[in-house]
Amino acid sequence: MAQSHQEPGLVADDVARFVPQDVDPASLPRSFALVEPMPAQAPVPGTWRSTPEFETDGPWAATLAVEAGTSLYGTGEVAGPLLRNGFVTEAWATQPFRIEADGTPVPNYDERSKSLYQAHPWVLAVRRDGTAFGVLADTTYRLEIDLRAGVRFSCETPFPVLVIEGARPQDVVRRLAELTGRIELPPRWSLGYHQCRFSYHPDSRVRALADEFRARKIPCDVIWIDIHYMDAYKVFTFDPEGFPNPRATNDQLHERGFRSVWILDPAIKVEPGYLVYEEGVAERHFLLDAEGREHREWTWPGDAAFPDYTRPETRAWWARHTAELLEHEMDGLWVDLNEPSPILPLGAELPDDVQHRGGGDIAPGSHAQYHNVYGLLMSKATNDAMRAARPDRRPFVLTRSSFIGGQRYAATWTGDNVSSFEHFGWSVPMVLNLGLSGQPNSGPDIGGFAGTPTPELFARWIGLGALLPFSRTHSALDEGDQEPWSFGPEVEAIARTALERRYRLLPYLYTLFREAAVTGLPVARPVFFADPVDPSLRSEDQSFLLGTDVLVVPASLGAAHRAPRLPRGRWRPFTLAGEDPETSPAHPVLRLREGAILPVGPGGETTGEAFEGPLTLLVSLDAAGRAEGRLYEDAGDGFGHLEGGYRLTTFAATSEEGRVRVDVAAVEGRYPGKLRGFDVVVL
Repeated sequence: MAQSHQEPGLVADDVARFVPQDVDPASLPRSFALVEPMPAQAPVPGTWRSTPEFETDGPWAATLAVEAGTSLYGTGEVAGPLLRNGFVTEAWATQPFRIEADGTPVPNYDERSKSLYQAHPWVLAVRRDGTAFGVLADTTYRLEIDLRAGVRFSCETPFPVLVIEGARPQDVVRRLAELTGRIELPPRWSLGYHQCRFSYHPDSRVRALADEFRARKIPCDVIWIDIHYMDAYKVFTFDPEGFPNPRATNDQLHERGFRSVWILDPAIKVEPGYLVYEEGVAERHFLLDAEGREHREWTWPGDAAFPDYTRPETRAWWARHTAELLEHEMDGLWVDLNEPSPILPLGAELPDDVQHRGGGDIAPGSHAQYHNVYGLLMSKATNDAMRAARPDRRPFVLTRSSFIGGQRYAATWTGDNVSSFEHFGWSVPMVLNLGLSGQPNSGPDIGGFAGTPTPELFARWIGLGALLPFSRTHSALDEGDQEPWSFGPEVEAIARTALERRYRLLPYLYTLFREAAVTGLPVARPVFFADPVDPSLRSEDQSFLLGTDVLVVPASLGAAHRAPRLPRGRWRPFTLAGEDPETSPAHPVLRLREGAILPVGPGGETTGEAFEGPLTLLVSLDAAGRAEGRLYEDAGDGFGHLEGGYRLTTFAATSEEGRVRVDVAAVEGRYPGKLRGFDVVVL
């Protein structure tokens, strides 16, 4: 039976926390989503607009009614459309498997997958009048999110609900970021293009790949090294034949202007004489089964044990080995299979009764409680290790699994997608819903991980993927080559142009990442952000916004193509690298909002080149003949920006008697050096 909600208190003017009746708030587990605990401060007023009704007769549930015309978004990492009304999903970190017609399980996902690699128990609701509210079920346990009739969360254990009210959806997303944490400003090199596959090996192939990019003059900053660099897939080891000198490999990449990101899996091979495993046994770092024995699963190295990241001693042990790995001068780290996922049998998960022993502010508990935050805790341990080992460099960590709030420690991608137009079409809505769920730094595997794309599909995918926050091509072990030149000269030219566009946009993209780090607003935003009251924009998930000023309109999504819905007002088209979207539908049309000034750079083959030289200010005047834009600059790495070592420049344009004048209206920060010169182009 439904029971009236308890009103334990108002956290702030725009956030209220609710707990089921007869549940002592002090008895609930600690929050992993929130940066700080949020005790009640005042009674919830009777005028509070959205309140949950709790059910306590099992399972525990909380339901919020929504007004007619309300659009629902969020729920984190989900395949399918941007608009989530009518869907039922689970907040449960999963290595998804879809079933083929012959009954064979295949390790990837589709729109029927109820859960993917990350868990975000969060819904953003936008009412007909453009006001919004967000609902967070603050629990790490498996949770169903049912959006068929309002918003309904259900779980086997009691949980609190936080409700955020906002005048606009942007206000709710900002407030969510205040509560769950904002991203750190990433190192500038990570905004470049990334090339990855499972796997580039041996090390000679890595060097040859770098040389090929430079010979073909295709922009690229990062090459990724997957699990084949390890000795028999043992974490923190190197294959003595394939990667005998990883430091030399990284030095050679750096000489060519590349950075490298190397993978880490959580599973530790059970093998006498393997130091990492023997330390883990001696120091009790591994998860235990219900009888207190070391729990093992079958993964890439074979029989393996899993670190218990709820223990501070285990996180410190992991950090020590990570710091030793970093002595080989890799630039970033990639933590994978951290749902955590065994390899065999297909679809296996760790049992719910596996024991986590906790420590510090984390209480002992079962895997049912801590499964969803395993990836978050691994990301945090890895991020902490990078910060401690390199206090003058910003960490870059990419994680497959996480929990809401995990954006504090790592970027993410949309997992093992498929080389199909359907998955290509999900690239934008998946990135948008992650952004609306607190994670602004994400992107898909360009071209698809499983399968080999057709030349047309790869061309369209890299044209689009070059404009998303995280831009990386990645492909599976037994699939065809998927480098920009792998599909012939015509596609290579399209890929080069797509990446040249990205590299010219990098000054603006970096400004947006700084905005995300300060405000929590996503880099890629749904078109309805331009006009939350316009109902025609609520389901638009082909086009998207970069910040507030740039509208990205893909020419076509293949068979799923329909005319995009664009916001009102003048959005003037512009080009950056000689592209012609009318003759090459792989290149989305770029449009600049009236009243905006867009800073673009000279481009180049590396981010270093892209942030040197003069700027071009693209000016799109409004009806009054005015425009404004901003540019953020800093050293590109390190933490001097936190002490004022940055420059945020505001440009203002005015038109008088047919002449346009652009002035520096304001400068914030203490970044050394003169302001870069700039040319002005009026659209």
